[in-house]
Amino acid sequence: MAKKDGNNEKKNNFGKDLRSEMKKVTWPSLKELMSSTSAVISIVLIVAAIVFVLDVCFENLNKFGVDKLKALVSNDTEQIENEEDISDDVESTTDEGEVTVESQEFEQTPEETEQSGTDSTPEAGEVAQ
Repeated sequence: MAKKDGNNEKKNNFGKDLRSEMKKVTWPSLKELMSSTSAVISIVLIVAAIVFVLDVCFENLNKFGVDKLKALVSNDTEQIENEEDISDDVESTTDEGEVTVESQEFEQTPEETEQSGTDSTPEAGEVAQ
């Protein structure tokens, strides 16, 4: 039973110590409390506004960047498809060792037409120059 009495004394001492320490605390006046609270709220609102503006800016930059990347990727895939069409020429070797090239028809894009200066596409069996 002695240990239980020791615990009660510690609890009583804790309560007494707490009350004595709380009496030593200097509490702010209502005016000080209101000014501190308004300062904290103001700073929080300013930081929230800054974060919101930055979020909107980064979102728009991200959309622009994604659209730009999509355009680049689509242009690259179109160029790759055109290169694949051109490289679809079939080479075959005859029994006598001769190499023949059979070209498949393809259409030129307007950009390729302007670069080559001609509007005609090579026919099967013709070599484009």
